[in-house]
Amino acid sequence: MILHIDMDAFYASVEEREKPELKGRPLIVGGRPEGRGVVAAANYAAREFGIRSAMPSARAVRLCPDLIILSPRGELYSRFSRQIREIFRRYTPLIEPLSLDEAFLDVSGSEKLYGATELIGRRIKEEIKSELGLIASVGVAPNKFLAKLASDHEKPDGFTVIHKDQVHAFLDPLPVGRLWGVGQSAERRLLHMGITTVKDMRKKSSDFLEQEFGGIGNRLWQLSHGIDDRPVVTDSEAKSISHETTFVADITNLETIESVALALTEGVCFRLRDAGLLAKTVNLKIRYHDFSTVNRSKTLEKYTNGTLEIWNTLRQLISDLLANRSFSVRLVGAGVSNFGENKCLETDSTGQVDLFTNFVEKNISGQDEQKQDQLDRLSDEIRRKYGKNSIRRGKSF
Repeated sequence: MILHIDMDAFYASVEEREKPELKGRPLIVGGRPEGRGVVAAANYAAREFGIRSAMPSARAVRLCPDLIILSPRGELYSRFSRQIREIFRRYTPLIEPLSLDEAFLDVSGSEKLYGATELIGRRIKEEIKSELGLIASVGVAPNKFLAKLASDHEKPDGFTVIHKDQVHAFLDPLPVGRLWGVGQSAERRLLHMGITTVKDMRKKSSDFLEQEFGGIGNRLWQLSHGIDDRPVVTDSEAKSISHETTFVADITNLETIESVALALTEGVCFRLRDAGLLAKTVNLKIRYHDFSTVNRSKTLEKYTNGTLEIWNTLRQLISDLLANRSFSVRLVGAGVSNFGENKCLETDSTGQVDLFTNFVEKNISGQDEQKQDQLDRLSDEIRRKYGKNSIRRGKSF
């Protein structure tokens, strides 16, 4: 059995924890509406107005004029994510993070020590609440696909278990759009074919689905039967680490794309350093309004886990692809691959670093590179120790 643990409205919940007077009031974490900002997270009070992640902040304000808008505090969320990860590690080293606020866990090797997977899931959920004051929804199922569906089943504060003999009963009534790989265009096509639920899909043969949808057809057939053989893969075992965001409304502003891409980069670099990894290749993923997808990558001269160097490279990829042209973007993704061993840089003779180094576009080498590495490591340490006073790069505001 696999656990999928998903923090409820994570960024917004952390803000409510830090500012209890905001609890219960509609709030979002994201950019300002006058700057074409985007909602990074919305609490459940805001969601009652129809506000969702990746929605333009201007639209969110129209839906709820009394909406509270808070600027993201990425390092604060990273600190809580690290603390959550430490709770996971009490029970298993087999952790596959999907982002700062969700992860798959394989606890099969820990059942003799801590009891059944369901019991471990309840203990983790309770410890996150008692120690951090945050709420997680937990899914327990035979595989990753089902566990993720289960964690989303009774949000917020959910706990859903799918046993092997319950798989079809759980899946059959779900809309076909809940299957991984079924986007809006594929869903419209399926609905036109009279396939509206997972049960309808399950009645179709693999050959029929492959004929209609090509290579993804067999995958859809497997998922409709609850089949997913993918193992839990830790960051140290993964071939790549990436984060991506799908927008509610297509984005036509380069500044907004860069703002979101920077937030994704910070999450990717946090995971790199947390796993003790370096990467040499930076990857960009862009999906346009017509669902066509473009991938771009650049391989660096040296391995790195430095936020500045990876961001500067990603920003150049974005500029090369989107600058000086019209576009309408539905999804943006940032990632790294081509991993190598992490060998810590030596500090200078003073062991000091300028914590106020500007987060600007520039080529970094030599002493600058060394200082940026020290800055990342020292900043991580300060955030772990002091939390609320965590350091932020100016560009991320």
